[in-house]
Amino acid sequence: MANRNKAKSDEEMEQFETPMEMLEADHGKVKALFEKFESAGDRMTKAKQQIVEEVFAALEVHAQLEEEIFYPAVRAVGEKENKKIIAESTEEHLVVKHLMEEMRALAPSDEQYAAKFIVLMENVRHHIEEEEGEMFPMAEEELDDDLDELLEQMMERKQALKTF
Repeated sequence: MANRNKAKSDEEMEQFETPMEMLEADHGKVKALFEKFESAGDRMTKAKQQIVEEVFAALEVHAQLEEEIFYPAVRAVGEKENKKIIAESTEEHLVVKHLMEEMRALAPSDEQYAAKFIVLMENVRHHIEEEEGEMFPMAEEELDDDLDELLEQMMERKQALKTF
């Protein structure tokens, strides 16, 4: 319970100017967890398992925010190119969710477990690169007048998701 309260207060202290900044902060946290996992050595240890669980929790909340709020907002104002990027991003989310589901069915000691996590990391890194390089700049330009309201909705929803 103390960790949940700490996470909540850390999140409240963060100030973002745009929804993209908020999502980029999530990306940064996940990438840092990936680096921590990779530097933890080859064996699947209890520490690495904890990192995997943290990554799963972060990705689940992040994907839900994007799918429920951010992607629909971008799609609503976007042109054909935005819709294509959102469709691809949604499919990438499905791949990651599928990998997480498969990993949850395995014991951490199973050699497929670590292999699946490596594939998950590669997919998420690619996804982040595309969002930050393509989608976010377009969204910032096209959602200009709606960014404050969108950020507020996303912050409220994220807080609600983290209380479960």
